[in-house]
Amino acid sequence: MSPPQARPGDPAPIRVLVVEDDPVAADAHRMYVERVPGFAVVGTARSGGDAQRLLERTPADLVLLDLYLPDGHGLQLVRALRAAGNGADVIAVTSARDLAVVRDGVSLGVVQYVLKPFTFSTLRDRLLRYAEFRATAGEASGQDEVDRALAALRAPQPAAMPKGLTQATLHAVTEALRGAADEGISAAATAETVGISRITARRYLEHLVEAGRAARAPHYGQIGRPELLYRWLSEH
Repeated sequence: MSPPQARPGDPAPIRVLVVEDDPVAADAHRMYVERVPGFAVVGTARSGGDAQRLLERTPADLVLLDLYLPDGHGLQLVRALRAAGNGADVIAVTSARDLAVVRDGVSLGVVQYVLKPFTFSTLRDRLLRYAEFRATAGEASGQDEVDRALAALRAPQPAAMPKGLTQATLHAVTEALRGAADEGISAAATAETVGISRITARRYLEHLVEAGRAARAPHYGQIGRPELLYRWLSEH
């Protein structure tokens, strides 16, 4: 489906180049970007070389960049672009979790990192924050205005853990949930797997539901009240 056409008087869309060697992922990323108002995909490249050649012909404001490319690391492409005078911003889309790579990327102008696998809502949030940052113009009246402009790029802080819950147990419950069958897992089964009480297991499972990481649904089996089953929500 083609993105909606801009109306007269609308601001020009932010032009995005998708750089991703996996064709399925590339199509998904392109579709995600085109679903966000104010963004338009100008092309898709499957390698760093393809990206450089495409950018020589087609200007882009933002590069959605996979860091693992068949002809080299994505940051090598960013260095080559900077050396050629191309100042396009970069959002890295990667499974890499090496913080040294993150620091290198920041020094080269990588404005956001999105870890694979991710949902549409995650990428949409980053794109809208980037658009907000890009829209800032003029001279700042003071430090607060500079801070607000930079804060637009930051993802919201994760919600605080409810009182009485710990990260270690949350991790164990999450692993039990992710390892469950497609139909899900009950609080009682989770409790047995993790080694906690059923009531405690339910608190952690409900926390994951509220955080949008899990879903619950009643399971009608034997006669009596239906049992709640919890299912991990895929990142795709």
